[in-house]
Amino acid sequence: MVNKSDWEKKYKNKIKERKKNFSTTSGIKIDRFYTQNNHSKNLDSKNSLPGEFPFTRGIQPTMYRGRLWTMRQYAGFGSAEETNKRFKYLLDEGQTGLSVAFDLPTQMGYDSDAAISKGEVGKVGVAIDSLQDMETLLEGVPLDKVSTSMTINATASMLLAMYIITAKKQGVPMDKITGTVQNDLLKEFIARGTYVFPPKPSVKI
Repeated sequence: MVNKSDWEKKYKNKIKERKKNFSTTSGIKIDRFYTQNNHSKNLDSKNSLPGEFPFTRGIQPTMYRGRLWTMRQYAGFGSAEETNKRFKYLLDEGQTGLSVAFDLPTQMGYDSDAAISKGEVGKVGVAIDSLQDMETLLEGVPLDKVSTSMTINATASMLLAMYIITAKKQGVPMDKITGTVQNDLLKEFIARGTYVFPPKPSVKI
């Protein structure tokens, strides 16, 4: 059985909550978390603590009470310059993270000037052909403060490498880079046909 008092001692004063009290729209007080004592059934999720292994109660000890979820609008179109302007606008309007949409040529590993890319460049996302494009995309974006989600699968390893190099050029330490990379090669092979390599080597990558 989990020990709520031990958890309180460990995290209550370490992680500051956004406000003193949390309640429902009906005015009912919301506890930091609930245990078996709050529920008639012994659910598995009640046997773990927030912020602790196996993280079934969440990865952050205080979750939204200490920090709101990252707000990010899926965005990306045209050139790196155009999308950079969009990112800055979204961040100025209160967005707290970035979610990058890439065009089909970028998703499939083609350059924008490849014959097969005709009609698709910058259409469903931003076109990224080089490290310079990635640097332009993220120019003026503080990567030590803004986390980035990249919806990119078959070429995820290449785009992630570009992102890391861009962060380094900004002077951002590796341990300050945050975000996620979608890297679902099986989905690309089975459902979309936008894979670059066959499943076995793709999964290995």
